[in-house]
Amino acid sequence: MRILFFSNPLPERLAPLLPLARALRESGHTVAFATAVEAAPRLESDSFELMLFGPTTHEVTAEVARRVGVDILFSPATDVMAEYFAGARVDLMADEAVDRAGQWAPDLIVSEHCDLVGPLVASAHEVPCAVAVTGPAPEPEELDALTATVRSRYLDRGLQPPARTPSGRWLLHLSPPSLRHEEGPSSSPHHMAMRAEPCLGPEPQPRARRVSSTGRPKVLVGFGAEAVTSLELGPVLKALSALDVDLLVAAKGRRVDVLEGEREGIRLVPGTAVAEALEDVTAVLHHGGPDITFAAAARGVPAVVVPESPAQLRWTERLAAAGAAIVLPAGERDPATIAAGLGALLSDARFTAAASRLREEAAAMPTAVQVAEWLVTAVTAADG
Repeated sequence: MRILFFSNPLPERLAPLLPLARALRESGHTVAFATAVEAAPRLESDSFELMLFGPTTHEVTAEVARRVGVDILFSPATDVMAEYFAGARVDLMADEAVDRAGQWAPDLIVSEHCDLVGPLVASAHEVPCAVAVTGPAPEPEELDALTATVRSRYLDRGLQPPARTPSGRWLLHLSPPSLRHEEGPSSSPHHMAMRAEPCLGPEPQPRARRVSSTGRPKVLVGFGAEAVTSLELGPVLKALSALDVDLLVAAKGRRVDVLEGEREGIRLVPGTAVAEALEDVTAVLHHGGPDITFAAAARGVPAVVVPESPAQLRWTERLAAAGAAIVLPAGERDPATIAAGLGALLSDARFTAAASRLREEAAAMPTAVQVAEWLVTAVTAADG
């Protein structure tokens, strides 16, 4: 079987698809990715067949700003988001995508939920499509805006527009049930859960949280695990040190001034070792990115989240509603407030208990290998 993946080139959109792509390839199927050239470094190590074309993130952002006069980086408004994913990106990529996919002749298209090019291509070639909800699913009003915006793109090409996005025949949920919308995307008649691991590191192992050899709780400061945060980290680490904890700081290519002189109780963790660090810490402090949010939840680690954007705030509020996190207001920068949040988390065992329940939910979800087998069977049955 030939399977073509479509994704926005953003790491948080692309990375959760990789376990499924690997599982399909390892079971003997031909797998290719269609995305912008900026995603190449994340994909090349797996030696997938690549179709690198279409606009980069910067090019889509610039086109949206030209059309609506607003930079999406500074405005999370629903209409701007819809223009980005369902308008400008589709306009800049869809026709070439239809042509290239036609030459490649896929039997199945897999798309992440904010990629609206893949489902359109599937419709054009009458190929089944599976959509993976790889992170925080859009709110109902956002789904309405995406559906309305992409509608004309289908009609202009003589295609039947979807009644609702995401519009795949099969919908794959990568988050534990407690972290999903009560009423999530429902256009697909067939739903399947898929464990998000190992999008950030190896399979989590059930083990008790440990304190360090000093007897203090160990806390992972994970802001550097995925991207450079705008948070000024030095003052935050200084405030956290007053809590009598040992700090592991994810330092992916960044300079942490407060660590100069090997400050006692603080240890650097390479970005590549974040998953291993999560196996043996009491709590984690992070910004709400999908990779580290999923990885911590899968390992039963409670979190204090300092979201960088309203979108991350909405997503991680579900983590707080599950009782597994304290989520601060979006854009919070006060070190004392952040330290107080961590202190409250460490002093209340209910957060750890709730996080452990999330780990049990995640462990019960099908693996990427199982989902790959399920998808192949479903496609074969549909063809029959």
